[in-house]
Amino acid sequence: MPITSSAKKALRASKKKRVFNLRRKNAVDKQIKEFRKMIVAKNKAGAEKLVSSVYKALDKAAKTGEIKANTASRLKSRMMATLKKVS
Repeated sequence: MPITSSAKKALRASKKKRVFNLRRKNAVDKQIKEFRKMIVAKNKAGAEKLVSSVYKALDKAAKTGEIKANTASRLKSRMMATLKKVS
């Protein structure tokens, strides 16, 4: 447990940040999972509608540092590659 007042404040701040970070990360995971469900169901039209929302979630997470920029780019690239393969 923190002893100094600055350490106590840092703990409070990190708890608040953790809530926001987890919320953003869960939003990304939820969007990607929904996209993958559409791909498995061979619902290309539904998957194409989700592309912009997945991109938005990934870009926000990369901008705020929840995931790295290259990770977001890689996920977007793989997402579009799988979308092209769906018949």
